Amino acid sequence: MSVERIRTVVGHVVLMLGVLVSLFPFYWMVVMASNTTPDIFSYPPKLWIGSHLFENMGKVLDNIDFFGSMLITLIASLGVTVLALFFDSLAAFAFAKYEFPGRNLLFGLLLATFMIPTQLSLVPQFVTLAEFGWIGSLKALIIPGAANAFGIFWMRQYAKGAIPDELISAAKVDGAGFFRQYLTVGLPVLRPGLAFLGIFTFINVWNDYLWPLIVMTDPNRLTLQVALDQLNGIYGTDYSMVMAGALMSVVPLIGVFLIGARSFIADLAAGAMKF
Repeated sequence: MSVERIRTVVGHVVLMLGVLVSLFPFYWMVVMASNTTPDIFSYPPKLWIGSHLFENMGKVLDNIDFFGSMLITLIASLGVTVLALFFDSLAAFAFAKYEFPGRNLLFGLLLATFMIPTQLSLVPQFVTLAEFGWIGSLKALIIPGAANAFGIFWMRQYAKGAIPDELISAAKVDGAGFFRQYLTVGLPVLRPGLAFLGIFTFINVWNDYLWPLIVMTDPNRLTLQVALDQLNGIYGTDYSMVMAGALMSVVPLIGVFLIGARSFIADLAAGAMKF
């Protein structure tokens, strides 16, 4: 066997081990969700899927408003995603293709916000939303996430390489203003980058726990992650039920990822090439 062949085989083995290690936490969640709590802590531990999955899922539905929380989470995730795609791509288009005074300074300040821990902005955001009277409403979940530095940075890098300057010049010659250029020239070209950003934003908002915990003060209007935590607090020893709830909460995300997986991976690779 040649050295090159050995390297290929070793590389494939390492990749397969990496995949198995990555998938094991999800598999272990399924094992825990499909067994009883005493089974989980038995010795030797059970490593195979049990027969109590639907029983544990029924307990989740009995103890929290799972589908109500899922609806709130879905509305918040879709709302943030749509607004972020619009505002991030609009700002990125301006940063990438337009010269205006202070452009580099503004972009530098935008990048500097990456260095600010998210926790530091929680109190100012909460005070501001309290002044508006938005605490406890969906607006408190959606509006603060309507634009973010990462999305603008990602789309700006994408737009710089994907939109030829000649297209912008041709649109200007035709008399198109900024918004018409953005809508007719920018958006069609930016569609692959928007696909990645959309999936990334949706998953982040869906899994967010800290911000909804702070602003959703009505116990009857909780997001899915906060509702699951409430389940854990009341029935702290019933880990199989908690894991069943966690498993139910990720099913929509798996569907979203599988639908956009090809575009997700291709765009991630394309973005890496551009950086």
